[in-house]
Amino acid sequence: MLEVFRSRKMAALLLLGLSSGLPFYLSSRTLQAWMTVEGVNLTAIGFFSLVGLPYSLKFLWSPLIDRFAFPFLGRRKGWIFVTQLALVVALAATAFGRPAEALELLAVNAFVIAFLSATQDITIDAYRADTLEQLEMGAGAGVYIVGFRVALIVTGAGALILADRLSWPTVYLLLAGLMLATLVVSTRVPEPVLHDRPPASLNDAVRMPFVDFFARMGKSRGLPILAFILLYRLGDTMIDNMKMPFLLQTGFSQTDIGVVQGAMGLTATLVGILAGGAVLSRIGINRSLWVFGVLQAASNFAYLLLANVGRNYPLMIVTVNVENFCWGLANTALVALLTSLCDQRFSATQYALLSSLLAVGRDVLVAPAGSLAQMTGWPLFFWISVAAAIPGMALLPLCAPWRSERGLSPHSRS
Repeated sequence: MLEVFRSRKMAALLLLGLSSGLPFYLSSRTLQAWMTVEGVNLTAIGFFSLVGLPYSLKFLWSPLIDRFAFPFLGRRKGWIFVTQLALVVALAATAFGRPAEALELLAVNAFVIAFLSATQDITIDAYRADTLEQLEMGAGAGVYIVGFRVALIVTGAGALILADRLSWPTVYLLLAGLMLATLVVSTRVPEPVLHDRPPASLNDAVRMPFVDFFARMGKSRGLPILAFILLYRLGDTMIDNMKMPFLLQTGFSQTDIGVVQGAMGLTATLVGILAGGAVLSRIGINRSLWVFGVLQAASNFAYLLLANVGRNYPLMIVTVNVENFCWGLANTALVALLTSLCDQRFSATQYALLSSLLAVGRDVLVAPAGSLAQMTGWPLFFWISVAAAIPGMALLPLCAPWRSERGLSPHSRS
C-alpha cells in the first residue's frame, strides 16, 4: 500500500508543496505579527487581508499559463522557476520594509508576493495534474499537502520563534534564502511529458477548458459533478468555521485549544493525509470519496457529544483529533478528484476554476454558520452540520459510482 509513495514523482511533489506553502503566511499572518510588534493600528492590519485577493482570483490569468511557455526548462518547470525567482526577490525586498513608516509600500510588496504565490500555485497544481496517473493521485495529493503544511509551520510558528531572537528583517531574509534553496532543487524535478498539443491561441486557452470539460462529462453529469465539488465538504466546513468559538464558549482556554489543535491536531491531519493517499491508491478515487465522506460526516458526531457533555478535556482531545484526521482523508480524496478532472492541455485553467468553486463552498456557503449557531444552540447546530453532508453524499451515485472507477473521468489518461 505504501509502495506508491516511493517514487521520484512523490519527492518532487513534496518539494513543490513546500515551495507552494512558503509564501502563503508571509504576506498575511506572519506579516501581521510584524506589523503588530511595530505598532501599526488594528484597522490597517485588518485591511491587509485584501492583499490575499489573488488567491481567490487566480483563475483569471490561469489561461496564460496553459497557452504560453518560457523557452527553458519546459512548459511547467519554466513557469515554476520564474515565479520562484520572483518570490525570492519579493521576500528579500520585504526585509527592507518599514511597517511603521512606509506601510503603503509594504502593502504593495505583500500584494506582489500573493500574486506571485498564486501564480506558482496555478502552475504546481497543473504540474500535479499532468504528472500523476489515476492511482497515484491520492498519494500525490497527500505528499503535496504534507509539504504545504510543513511550510506553514516554518513560516508561521517557526518565524515567530525566530523573531523573538532575531529582527523581523533578518527573519524575512532567511526565509527568502529558503525559497532560493527550493528554487535550486525545483530545477531538478522531472518535467511532465506532454501527450497532446497545448492551446494554439489565448482564445482557445480561455474557451476550450469549458468546452473540453462538458464534452468529456456531458451536461447531465458535468453539472452534478460541479455541484458535488461545491457540497461534498459542506458539513465539515460548517464545523471548521465555528469550532474555535464553540471550544472557547464551552470553557476551554486559548492555551488548551492551541496545544491540542496546533500539535496533536496537526499530527492527526498529516496522518489522515498520508493514510488517505495510501488507501486511495488501493481502492481508487470513487470508493475513497464514499468511505471518506461517511467518515467525515460521522466525525461531526464527536462535536455533538462534546456539546452535550460540556468541558471535558480528554473528550476535546479525541474530538479535535478525529475531526482533523477525517479532514485529512476527505481533503486528499477531493484534491485527487479535482486533479483527475483536468485535461493535460488545460490543467492550469481547469484546476484553478475547480478549486475556486471549492473555495466558494468553503468561504461563502458557510458564512451564515455563526448566525445559525446563535439561533439554534450548539447541539442542534452540530445535528444540522451532519445533515449538511447529505446533499453532497447523495450525488455520489451519479458522480462517482461505487463499482466504476471511471465514473468521474471517462477519458483515459496517458
